Amino acid sequence: MIQTAIAKPPLYYGWYIVATCIFIAFVAYGVRNAFGIFVIPMSEEFGWSRSTISVAAALGFLMSGLAQPILGGVLDRFGSRKVIISSLIVLGVATALLSLTFHLLYLVFFLGVVGSVAISGVSLGNLGALLSKWYQRKRASVAGFMGAGSSLGGLLLVPFGMYLLQAAGWRVTWLVLGLIILVLAAPLAFQMIRNDPGDLGLCPDGDACPDDGDDADDASHQRGPLEVDRWVDSFRSLPIWQMTASFIVCGMTTGILAVHFVPFAIDQGVSAGTAATIFGFMMGLNVVGSIMAGVLSDRFGRKNILALTYFLRGIGYLLLLLVPGGLSLWIFAGVAGFSWIATAPLTTSLTADVYGLRSLGAISGVSFLFHAIGSFISIMFAGFLYDATGSYILPFGIAGALLFPAALSAFSIKEKKYSLRYQPRKVAGVSGY
Repeated sequence: MIQTAIAKPPLYYGWYIVATCIFIAFVAYGVRNAFGIFVIPMSEEFGWSRSTISVAAALGFLMSGLAQPILGGVLDRFGSRKVIISSLIVLGVATALLSLTFHLLYLVFFLGVVGSVAISGVSLGNLGALLSKWYQRKRASVAGFMGAGSSLGGLLLVPFGMYLLQAAGWRVTWLVLGLIILVLAAPLAFQMIRNDPGDLGLCPDGDACPDDGDDADDASHQRGPLEVDRWVDSFRSLPIWQMTASFIVCGMTTGILAVHFVPFAIDQGVSAGTAATIFGFMMGLNVVGSIMAGVLSDRFGRKNILALTYFLRGIGYLLLLLVPGGLSLWIFAGVAGFSWIATAPLTTSLTADVYGLRSLGAISGVSFLFHAIGSFISIMFAGFLYDATGSYILPFGIAGALLFPAALSAFSIKEKKYSLRYQPRKVAGVSGY
């Protein structure tokens, strides 16, 4: 009796896209979050105050936010591949050139303008928009994996950067970080990224593509109640404003940590190396938090998990300010670490579910603009208040308090009413996502 061998189907190419996005987020956000380790050594060498160096960092968040709607629109029109590859090249060059910093204006230009515009091209919003085209049922899960990559960058690259800074100086550290982007991330993106599963004759989630003229094709393109063709139309409905209001607070509470947490920890009496290790530990926990948030939201809905992440972060801030001594730093890292990056993939996935994919890059870009405005405000505010009071207690307290109304704003979104995931299918027998 002759048995016919059944060929094993190849691995869906979308998983290669996921792995590539994870690595890009790992490198880009690891480098961005490493700025905190440079605050004290660069300030000491050039005689800058905390508020002075905060200008460059805060401007960077703002410029990144301003560029995201523009680059998101470019991504919607020309595809993810061109935007992501060119952004990585510019980001790598700008990061390496920071090793030549000799004046505040030089730092502002290459960190606050060039590098920040470039990183908006590989933002979690743009990477999430790419993943949303490759996945429907597992949209938040794969976005959570990508968010975990950005957390791994903080876990590994921040302590690595601190070690290198202490061993070879801040100039060599900037150069090495830039080369990591240019030598590793950019070539990988060039080799692996494809704009859409249709480019390879595939369909989302690796499902079998329906035959031409099949009614299932119409069902797969079913429009949700609030789906839009133009990004501006999304802002005529309430859910985007509810997400955006929360996202402003998200930016405030993550931006202040990215720039001021390591100096804050050092002020609490821990060493620079320990401060970087605590920051890395916080990022490491967020690997778990980001993945869990994505998986749980695919099962239980986006807005409930999104609200929970804001609430937990608020609890973390309270513990940071109420628990005395260096122990509070570890407790804060343990509680807030689960929620840092998780909000970005959840917000992008919920935006895709409610408003569709046609203008997702631009819509996410506008949302991330508000996120960046929140970061800009909190970074500047914290720097000026530190110079005025010698403490970070007040700015950290205000940022933490705002997380509770942010959680309420996210929780109040009527997801089941507006998300396509909960709409009945037009064709019987076609499963939803």
